[in-house]
Amino acid sequence: MAPRPGDVASSATSAIAADAVVIGAGPVGLFQVFELGLLDIRAHVIDALPHVGGQPVELYPDKPIYDIPGLPVCTGQALADALLRQSAPFAPQFHLGQTVTELHPQADGRWLLGTSAGTRFLSKTVFIAAGVGAFEPRRLKVAGIEAHEGQQLRYHLGAPSAYAGQDVLILGDTDSAIEAALKLSEQGPHRANSLTLVHRRDSFKAEPERVALMRERCATGAMRFVAGQITGHDTEHSHLRAVHIALPDGSTQVVPLDTLLVLQGLSPQLGPLAGWGMAMERKQLVVNTENFATTAPGIFAVGDINTYPGKRKLLVCGFHECTLAAFGAAPIVHPERPVLLQYTTSSTHLHQALGVLSPQPTTGRN
Repeated sequence: MAPRPGDVASSATSAIAADAVVIGAGPVGLFQVFELGLLDIRAHVIDALPHVGGQPVELYPDKPIYDIPGLPVCTGQALADALLRQSAPFAPQFHLGQTVTELHPQADGRWLLGTSAGTRFLSKTVFIAAGVGAFEPRRLKVAGIEAHEGQQLRYHLGAPSAYAGQDVLILGDTDSAIEAALKLSEQGPHRANSLTLVHRRDSFKAEPERVALMRERCATGAMRFVAGQITGHDTEHSHLRAVHIALPDGSTQVVPLDTLLVLQGLSPQLGPLAGWGMAMERKQLVVNTENFATTAPGIFAVGDINTYPGKRKLLVCGFHECTLAAFGAAPIVHPERPVLLQYTTSSTHLHQALGVLSPQPTTGRN
């Protein structure tokens, strides 16, 4: 049951006041920031991942995408980078590595949001661009190993320089696992002292070309691959010292390490969204196609998280949804203003907002 307006009003006094909060920093969420900015609406952006770009960056940063208008081909990382540059004039504020855990309506029509990091927002509008849910890393299920999470146990690569000179074990068969292994085993200042890649069998989901390069590195001794499963670990003075790997022949190999990097892919988690009181069908938010509003006033849903007749889960469709959702939010954020349709090719106001020079008028001949 959704909370009544004003149930948690006392918690709103320390919250960040916002015009819009976008939940999800994937491509659709980033474009939502841009479309909001064109209508003088500034946004805060929340994402469970520690970086922007969402699923394309986390799962296939180097794989080509062919259906973005005007771009015959681009990678997931390049698309995220371009969208980030495009939204930069509107100075979005990012709150990464945290999920939205609370959403409460307020008596004045705003929404109070709380995150897993303790951040709170009081926002006029909310845009849910969370794909099929918040993407959480697939965690290693070994008893007691979670005590080392955030220290010696990591689920995101982060800065390669942090692994320099360490004994590193990477678990996974994904593109991100192979790329991390290649990056940390190559010559350079961030090279690990030793690099071991572990997967339960000698086959991989990653791109064949990158797998072939990984095997070359193994042949030269720059890294090694072990087929098996992690079944236990050793600790000393609360520090992770080694993991136990069950091999296909039934034996166990103990591998010493400084850092365990688990890159087994992501798992979408709908989380508390299902309890926020909005109409849903098959774990997706029902929206109207006039402005992609949900059944909760002031909350919009764009991208793969929404559903409506004729829905297609394509990035280009999500971009279209962002435009109409922004226009739907404008009367809520700026009720004193008429909502005008302006063109970036000719609007002086938009040129100023984007930080570009307006084209000079040309003198025609009579």
